[in-house]
Amino acid sequence: MILLGIESSCDETAAALVRDGRETLSDVVFSQADMHALYGGVVPEIASRNHITVISRLADEALRKAGLTKKDIDAVAVTYAPGLIGALLVGLNFAKGAALALGVPLVPVHHVRGHIAANYLAYPALEPPFLCLAISGGNTAIVDVRGYTDMKLIGSTHDDAAGECFDKAARVLGLPYPGGLPMDNLAQGGDDTAYPLPRAKIDGAPYDMSFSGLKTAVVNLAHNASQKGETLDKAGLAASFAAAVSDTLVPRTMAAAEALGRDTIVVAGGVAANSRIRADFEKAVRSAGKRLFVPPLKLCGDNGAMIAAQGYYEFLAGHTADMGLNAYATMDIDAV
Repeated sequence: MILLGIESSCDETAAALVRDGRETLSDVVFSQADMHALYGGVVPEIASRNHITVISRLADEALRKAGLTKKDIDAVAVTYAPGLIGALLVGLNFAKGAALALGVPLVPVHHVRGHIAANYLAYPALEPPFLCLAISGGNTAIVDVRGYTDMKLIGSTHDDAAGECFDKAARVLGLPYPGGLPMDNLAQGGDDTAYPLPRAKIDGAPYDMSFSGLKTAVVNLAHNASQKGETLDKAGLAASFAAAVSDTLVPRTMAAAEALGRDTIVVAGGVAANSRIRADFEKAVRSAGKRLFVPPLKLCGDNGAMIAAQGYYEFLAGHTADMGLNAYATMDIDAV
C-alpha cells in the first residue's frame, strides 16, 4: 500500500511516498528557515503563505522521484494537529483535494505520532510496545507506545518545549535561527559546568517537565553580563544549557521506562538530533541494559515520510476521515 504523506505544521512543507509504513520511496522537504531567520523565529502568516506556494509542486516532485503516477497512490495521509493553525490548514486542504480527486481515503495523522513513526522507517525491525521521548520545537512528551495507534501520554512540559527553549537561548547568544544546530556546535568547545542552571521538578508529577525557568536563567545571565561589561563564556553557557536540558529529559524517560517495564526506548523529533542528548541516552540505556532507537538526523526534523508511515498504521486501524476534517493547533497524542 502506497501513501502520500503531507506535512505543513510549522515552517517545513513536505511531501513523501511511503510503501506499507516502512519503505520510503521519496521524501521532499522545502524549508523556510532562511525566511524566518530574519525575524528570529517562525512568523505564522509567512509560513502559511509559503506552504500555499510550494505544496502542489512538492507533491508532484515526490511522485517524480518515486517513479510513480497519481494512480499509484492508495491513500493520502496528512498532519492535522498540533501545529500552527494556518500552516496546518494549507496542508490539510491540499490533502483533502488530493484524496477527493484521486478517490482514495484521507488519513489524519497527529504530528507527534508521525515523529515516532520516523523510527519505523529507519529501523524496520522496531515494533511496539516501547517508551518514546518525543522532543521538538513545539512538543516535549514522554509517551507509552503500546501499539501502533494505541498511545498514552506519561509526561509532558508544562510550558515551553525543549526545542523552543534551544531557539530562545540561541537568540540570546546571538546565534542564527533555528538554534538547535548552532547551539550544539557551540557547546562542543564548552565546559558544561561553567554555569549552574536550573533543573525544574513538578510536584506530584515526576515525569512532567518545565523549561521556562531554564530559558529565563539563560536570558538573565546574558543580560547581566552585558550590563556589567563582563565577557560571557558563550561556549560554556551553551554546554551548560545542553546539559540542563538533557538532565531534565533523560532521567525522567529512564524512570518512566523502568516503572512501565519497557525495555525499548525510542527518541524522536528535531531535538533528538542534539549530540549531548543522544550521548546521554546511549550511556543511560547501556547502563540499564535496555535497547535504544534514535532516528538518523535526516528523519529527526519534520518530513512527509513520517506522516505517511504513521498514516499506514492509522489506516489499518480504520482511522480515516471525510471532507469535514478540521485542523487543531493543540491536541494530546492520546486524544486522537
